[in-house]
Amino acid sequence: MDTLRSAMESPRTSSDPKTNIMETIRQDSAVTNARALLENISLHCFEKCVPKPATSLSRGEQTCMTLCMEKYMAAWNTVRTQYLNRIQREQGSPTLGAGS
Repeated sequence: MDTLRSAMESPRTSSDPKTNIMETIRQDSAVTNARALLENISLHCFEKCVPKPATSLSRGEQTCMTLCMEKYMAAWNTVRTQYLNRIQREQGSPTLGAGS
């Protein structure tokens, strides 16, 4: 509730409390999604790369974790971009990432 109160009182984006609340909700949602993504990456890659957990990771496990996380993020970014493009196409708007 403090988040909503601060959004209503904060002139961050606009003097309109509704706009401030919407922006705060967007930001909170982005943070929640980022946390979930990192948790999923950590669980997936740890299970794949660390068959026998110990007090530290071996060099091979570290390399595996790094490559796994990079691949996971690349795949997630591809899916996200395609999803956003599809939504925008269905709404009749220009696509995102057309030049990238």
